Amino acid sequence: VQLQASGGGLVQPGGSLRLSCAASGSIFTINTMAWYRQAPGKQRELVATITSGSSTNYADSVKGRFTISGDNARNTVYLQMNSLKPEDTAIYYCNAVVTMTSRSITDNWGQGTQVTVSS
Repeated sequence: VQLQASGGGLVQPGGSLRLSCAASGSIFTINTMAWYRQAPGKQRELVATITSGSSTNYADSVKGRFTISGDNARNTVYLQMNSLKPEDTAIYYCNAVVTMTSRSITDNWGQGTQVTVSS
C-alpha cells in the first residue's frame, strides 16, 4: 500500500490548512485511517482517526479545530485544520490499517508533510 500525503505548508496563527492522503495498492478495504504528528524533540502523537464506518476520534488538543473526513470511493482521507496555533507545527503523517486483497491486514505510513504555523 502506498500513502501519498499532501497539503502541508506555512501558515500564520489562526489560519487554515487542509491535508490529504490517498491510499493505493492491492486494497480490499481500508479499516481505519488516521493522522499523526511529530514535533521536533517530541514523540509522534495521534491527531485524529476515522473508521470505515465514519466514526471519528480526536486528540483533546485539536478538538473543535480539526476535522477528519474520508472519501471511501477514492481511498482518501482529509484533515481540515482551522484556527492553527504555533504548537500545531509538526510533520504530519498519514496512517492506514488496510485489509489487502489477500485478506492480510497491514499497517501503513505515508511520507509525512510539514506544517509550520508562524507569523
